[in-house]
Amino acid sequence: MLACPTAPDLFDLVESARHRHRAAVDGDHQAALGQFFTPPATALRMAAMFRLCGPVVRVLDPGAGVGALTAALVATLAARDVPPARIELTAVETDPVLLPELHATLRACADVCAERGIACAWRVAYEDFVAQGVASLDGSLFAGGAAAQYDAVITNPPYRKVGARSAERRALDRLGVPVTNLYAAFVAVAVRLLAPGGELVAITPRSWCNGTYFRAFREALLERVSLEQFHVYGSRTAAFADDAVLTENVIYHVARRPQGPTVHVSESEGPLAPTTRAEAVPFERVVRPGDAQRFIHLSAGDAERNVADQIASLPATLAALGLRVSTGRVVDFRARAWLRARPTPGAHPLVYPAHCGRGHVRWPNDGGKKANALAGDAPADLLVPSGYYVLTRRFSSKEERRRVVATVFDPRHVPGEKVGFENHLNYFHAAGRSLDPAVAYGLAAYLNSEPVDRYFRQFSGHTQVNATDLRALRYPTLASLRALGHAAGEGAPGDADRLLGAVFAGADVPGGGVHGADAAA
Repeated sequence: MLACPTAPDLFDLVESARHRHRAAVDGDHQAALGQFFTPPATALRMAAMFRLCGPVVRVLDPGAGVGALTAALVATLAARDVPPARIELTAVETDPVLLPELHATLRACADVCAERGIACAWRVAYEDFVAQGVASLDGSLFAGGAAAQYDAVITNPPYRKVGARSAERRALDRLGVPVTNLYAAFVAVAVRLLAPGGELVAITPRSWCNGTYFRAFREALLERVSLEQFHVYGSRTAAFADDAVLTENVIYHVARRPQGPTVHVSESEGPLAPTTRAEAVPFERVVRPGDAQRFIHLSAGDAERNVADQIASLPATLAALGLRVSTGRVVDFRARAWLRARPTPGAHPLVYPAHCGRGHVRWPNDGGKKANALAGDAPADLLVPSGYYVLTRRFSSKEERRRVVATVFDPRHVPGEKVGFENHLNYFHAAGRSLDPAVAYGLAAYLNSEPVDRYFRQFSGHTQVNATDLRALRYPTLASLRALGHAAGEGAPGDADRLLGAVFAGADVPGGGVHGADAAA
């Protein structure tokens, strides 16, 4: 008869299974399923977050893979001075290739429990978690009741898009949570399966903390559970280094109980790195009162909180300034018939992110791969009147020193009566028309400032800069922007950090000059 495995043996078994699967399956298979396996250090950190107590613990692991998270939680519970009397395990997985390894892991978990005198029941469910979860919540169970049956959910859900017409999307629409990524779908369903007092710990990309696409998800989460803990990985590569995943990840612990006054926030560079900060943050600093978007702010320490307070104290919203921000109208693959590599008579300038640099638009870009113009007969709805606009890239590269990179489109440097902005740009405008030149330069200086960058990173954990995020910022007054624009002139964006100090302090910004601004101001 084989001896019962110890907890270290259990981790060796899971790690061996993880490496065997990675070696045997190509990357396309994993990508199609959004499949990224949890390393042991991350799994143990997640398991340690649970505060479960009681004689029976019912565990759900949706998207279980080879069972690393279940194994970590079983080992953690079994090592307690007073372990549960009984652990019930349910692991859900849709990849048939993983099922033998997952069965082996759960059998080993049961053996570890037996060694500690803990009764253990387990099952592997080969099914679509979202579809089956929504079905179990349907009808009379839709609002909760008997369908809420798990004390602990631990998950590293799949990371891939949810198609607008997919079965998953239809199921989620029934829940009233039209999310765009499968990881959010898993969490949205899982929190509805928690028993009263039940807890969920998940590791996902941090992108759900902000943006329009995840607003319904954030609202649904905050309506049903309390925010207990967050752990942020500073490195975008460390959490799933074996799979070369490039995204900012966050581990979060929520519970089906009333929200407490504080949320515990910690950070490390990666799974094996030491914790660099750990603090109890007032809930109203994590989810700011009156924020219709319900952004999740994970600020670090007093210095970052001071930055957040500075931004929050600014007097204006974008709408109150009479300004707007929109995404560029030109989707190049749809406008292919009108794209031109070089400007020709009658053509309109076309601006891509590649044209933006050092604070100004450099056009045309003769050495680039992107088009420089739209044909003269391009549809009018692809164009805006030429004028002063502030452009920000919707996707910043990992090499960028700043998350928000603002560029002034100055019509004196780009000839033409109309201009097209490509869809990977956001553009600030005044009801579809030109900004005041001084306001444009002042707005760019503000957006390029260090305080804005530091604030933006507190709630945005990815490289996307959404128009919604820019609308959610607070702004100086028009008078302050205009004064800042005069002072900043056409200098380097870095000069704004010095000039913005006066704005944040509520003082006047010393005057300067923007060529041509006075006549239009």
